[in-house]
Amino acid sequence: MNLPNKLTLSRLLLTLVFLIVLFSKTLFHETLALILFSIASLTDYFDGKIARRDKIITNFGILMDPLADKILVCSAYIAFVDRDWMPAWMVVIIVSRELAITGLRLLAASKNTVLAAERYGKHKTISQIVAIISVLVLASYVEWGPIGVAVFGLPIFGKPWVVNFTALAKWVAVILTAYSGAVYLWKNRDIYIQDL
Repeated sequence: MNLPNKLTLSRLLLTLVFLIVLFSKTLFHETLALILFSIASLTDYFDGKIARRDKIITNFGILMDPLADKILVCSAYIAFVDRDWMPAWMVVIIVSRELAITGLRLLAASKNTVLAAERYGKHKTISQIVAIISVLVLASYVEWGPIGVAVFGLPIFGKPWVVNFTALAKWVAVILTAYSGAVYLWKNRDIYIQDL
């Protein structure tokens, strides 16, 4: 098995460990969940970079890399609803978009068509990861003692700045997710309209 595919599989394993840690009651579990999610996100960056650099393209990678990304991101957002860190309606938009685009790609693959990633999709992914990390930082920065409070607890408009940043990050992620999904579905409408 090549290195990019190993990184993809490690992302699936890290997702499982991330969820176990997030819902555990161990000391500093939210900080550890933040670290695990950050490492998992980096595996996404590196598996793609290595695969492009070394020209390692496999059917496994084509299928599993985007699927592992979606599992990681959707798992985090769904967990946030349970922890009451994010409203369910925002998560429904994000998860619905990911399922719809995955379905579209599978439909296209059944017709021997490969759908390329879009620029908006890359911005969407970055915004989703930033939002997840900011939520985890907000949940854990007080565990880091005076340094965490000094860096992330600095008040702006009467609240620690990380509170307002996290709220903004959530909205940006939801808006970009919905917009990029609508653009992708519209641009590739010929794939599913002919089957209606």
